[in-house]
Amino acid sequence: MRCKPCCKNRSERVCIISKKRFQQLYTHALEQWQLALRKRFAASSEGHPGQGELFNEAEDCLTPSAEEVAVDETITYTRKKTRRPSLSADLPREDVVHDIADADKVCDDCGHDLHQMGEDVSEKLEFIPATVKVIRHIRPKYSCRCCEQQATRTTIKIAPAPVRERSQSL
Repeated sequence: MRCKPCCKNRSERVCIISKKRFQQLYTHALEQWQLALRKRFAASSEGHPGQGELFNEAEDCLTPSAEEVAVDETITYTRKKTRRPSLSADLPREDVVHDIADADKVCDDCGHDLHQMGEDVSEKLEFIPATVKVIRHIRPKYSCRCCEQQATRTTIKIAPAPVRERSQSL
């Protein structure tokens, strides 16, 4: 290795050469370290050729018909609500009606009387030793016929739901 002409003596030349050598060794060690990290922590594949086709028997057997493909193309996303199975109809039931006050059965907009348009029914299984019964909580819904006919505004009133002891109890 030749030294630059700017070096005045041998000690400067040795110093410059050793700095370059140190830089090379440092770069090499850094590259080796980064390579070892990649080998240890990078994504790896332990598969063998043809291994991906081992478990495709079910997919090969199931070929969709033309109707299924057409249905898949036209269906939009809909979320299905998960529902618990209904309680047996042969169990004795006790109805508890949670109604709004008579003063609240008047339309806030026009002042006419509200009529019952439906009800929300939730059932809770109550276990009493040696006795099992279903308590039905019924909350009638009220709306104003006058406002419905005039199509101004439909107000629906319903009693607040009873407080449950457990969030998803039967």
